[in-house]
Amino acid sequence: MADITDEQRQRKRKLRRQRRLVAIAGFVLLTTGLAWFFELQATTTVIIARYADVLVSGGNDPALSPRGQRRAAELARVLADIDVVTGVDAIFVGPNQRTRDTGAPVAKINETPVITLEDPSAVSDLVDRILADYKGKIVLYISEPEYIQPAIEEMHGSKKLPSIEPDEYDNLYIVSIPWFGKVKTLRFKYGDRYVPASTN
Repeated sequence: MADITDEQRQRKRKLRRQRRLVAIAGFVLLTTGLAWFFELQATTTVIIARYADVLVSGGNDPALSPRGQRRAAELARVLADIDVVTGVDAIFVGPNQRTRDTGAPVAKINETPVITLEDPSAVSDLVDRILADYKGKIVLYISEPEYIQPAIEEMHGSKKLPSIEPDEYDNLYIVSIPWFGKVKTLRFKYGDRYVPASTN
């Protein structure tokens, strides 16, 4: 009788061990699955800036002026560690010198890939690409001023941006796109302050 009791005890111990192992394995699978799910659903951040100040007599594709070069350097400084741990994950620029030169200091400081858009007016294609390839990442988009509002609207951001004056270069927009909920549009100023001609 004692032998049967010992055998039963051993079986119970074995069953308890097996249950513990199953519970631990289930917990590990659950936490890994949740981490994977929330990583997939992370917030995507798109930072949008107009190209920096250009030379007045620069033709159809002007280079940055000395002031514009300072502004591009300031943009790189501001965005260097925007994610605390890392910086910007990708930079989208237009097929012209002024947008490339504005993004170059940011690309250099973070060794960030620069993607040239063949058709900057195709903002819906751009937004689709960002959400497909850079979900949960931080992306910088250096744009012509006329594409800023359409791009933000395509991201379901604000539809009421103040108009951008021809010589206004200091706006920096941050569009935060969560996996669920409302898109937020923030506007900051950076570099030399824009002063309207009428207030000079």
